[in-house]
Amino acid sequence: MKRVHALSALLLASAALSGPVLASEALAQKAGCMACHAKDKKLVGPSYKDVAAKYAGQADAVASLSAKVRSGGKGVWGPIPMPPNDAAKINDADLKSVVEWLLKG
Repeated sequence: MKRVHALSALLLASAALSGPVLASEALAQKAGCMACHAKDKKLVGPSYKDVAAKYAGQADAVASLSAKVRSGGKGVWGPIPMPPNDAAKINDADLKSVVEWLLKG
């Protein structure tokens, strides 16, 4: 019986931890980010895996990437520009959640 309770607890903990990940991925999809970015391969823009690797260990990575998403840019990952994404497309809290998710790889 202890095994069943331990397994149930493990499954519940796993579901609780995956909830924010799934929510952040869904937010990225809803905001249109996944039209140009994928988790592990380059599409129009870099993969989230490549972005996470580039910004690994940078204390200001969340703020820096959030600002880049808001203002857009070009030249960092190649010649194709990224258009700016305003708060009507994704609010600040959701943007922070998505950026934190992608930085975790």
